[in-house]
Formats: sequence, structure tokens, C-alpha cells
Amino acid sequence: MELKYIGGVFGGNVKPTDFLCLVLKMLQIQPEKDIVVEFIKNEDFKYVRVLGAVYMRLTGTSLDCYKYLEPLYLDYRTIRKMNRSGEFQTIHMDEFIDELLREERVIDIILPRLQKRIVLEDSNELEQRVSPLEEDLEEMDISEDEEAHRSPSPEKHRGKYKDLDKPSNRSPSPKYKRSRSRSPHRRDRHKRKSRSRSRDRHRDKRHRSPGRRHKDDDDRHRKSKKSKRDRHHRDEDRHKDRGDKHRGDKRDKDRSRHKDRHRDHGSKDSQEIHEANETRAKLGLPPLK
Repeated sequence: MELKYIGGVFGGNVKPTDFLCLVLKMLQIQPEKDIVVEFIKNEDFKYVRVLGAVYMRLTGTSLDCYKYLEPLYLDYRTIRKMNRSGEFQTIHMDEFIDELLREERVIDIILPRLQKRIVLEDSNELEQRVSPLEEDLEEMDISEDEEAHRSPSPEKHRGKYKDLDKPSNRSPSPKYKRSRSRSPHRRDRHKRKSRSRSRDRHRDKRHRSPGRRHKDDDDRHRKSKKSKRDRHHRDEDRHKDRGDKHRGDKRDKDRSRHKDRHRDHGSKDSQEIHEANETRAKLGLPPLK
């Protein structure tokens, strides 16, 4: 069978790829470790190398996985991978090896647990991994140091810049003369003022006595107490005004209610007297006063 891509399962009916079938066949055959190592060292057929790497990751120990799979980080060839929807995508060999060593699920297979590399390094079972890029980085650092030594000192450049900054032989304008003559004095005056202010501020802080500090604290405390007392008196006056207003409103309501009752009672008495006088007139009796 000729391998042209890698992958797990695809399609709606979850059909396995040819690569997954070959992995299952190797698990059934159970080849020896030397044969699997030869698969991994094969540089002519990249898919055979991937097949050996997957089998080593499934059956090998943590030490064997780091020992035989980490050298494949230097293989940058492209391989085709089929996803679950049946579409192909291009990845690199070192990316796939990194997934085998770091991920828990690759090509729809749950991989066995892998021991951390740092644990094997601490137990002296595995040497510390040295990246091949470190040599290139060291060479770059050496070349940068050599260039820094070859480059001229900044003092020479500074002298060149000074020559460029010199004014020409032509007479400068009066405005240019005035600005150049006045600016140093202004700058010195501003410096003297700022220094005197900072010195006075520092002297005030340094010569302030502890008694004065305590006095300032007492004044501050007294002012805060006075403000709290004034606030309390204002709240009491406001509450008292509200109570007086409420009492006056209640008194007015009671008076109006009493007047209404008295008026209703008088109207009822006059109506009763009127009815009694009518009945007495019918009977021929004198009316009531």
C-alpha cells in the first residue's frame, strides 16, 4: 500500500484512513523495537517515518519517545493530512512530531500518558535538550561584538556633528543674534530660581519643629471637630423646623375638622326644631323657640 497522506477518520459514516489502518496492522503484528527505529530513521519515505513515530508514541516508553522523536524536529518537510470532513491540509513534519509529544489526542487516537521531560532530566535518565539554534545565536552574538569593536568611537562622530553645527561665515540676522545672546542668561536665571525654590522648600521641611507639627495637627483636629459640631446643629435645627411645621399642619387640620362637626351638629338641631314646629302647628300648639 502506498501512503500519500496521514489522518484518522473522516466522513459522516466515520471511515478510517489508510494510514490509520496501517497503524492498526502494526499493532497487530507487534514488530521489534529495532524495526520501528529503522522506520523512524528512514529519510527517503516521509510517511514511513511518520508511521514509525506514531507507533513508537503508542507503544514506547517516555524515555524512548523523547530519545527517538525529538531528532525529528529537524525535519521540515511538508506532509498532507486529511481532516474529519475529508479535506486535505498541509503541515510540516516537525509540527506533527510536536503534537505527538505534547497533545493528548492525535489523528483521532487517544495517546498514552507521557512523563514530563523535566522529571526525566532531574532523575538523570535524560540529558538536557540543546536546541540547534543556540549555535547560530552564539555566532550572531560574536559577529555583533566584532562589529561593535570595529565601529568608530562616538567622540569622533560628535566632533563631526560639532563642525556641522557651526554657523557659516555670513553674518547672522539680528533676531538670531538676540536669541543666542539672551537665551543663556534666561536659562541661568530659570535654573537659579528653581534651585532657590527647592532649597527653601527643603529648608522649611527640615526646620519645622515637632511642636509646630503638633500644633498644626491640633488646629486641624479642632477645625474638623468644629465643622462636625456645626453640621450636627444644622441637622437638629432642620429637624426641629420640620417637627414644628408638622405640628402646625396637624393643629390646623384638627380645627377645621372640629368646625365642620360643629356646623353639621347645628344644622341637624335646626332641622329637628323646624320639623317639631310643623307638627305642633298641625296640632294647634304654640311653636318652640
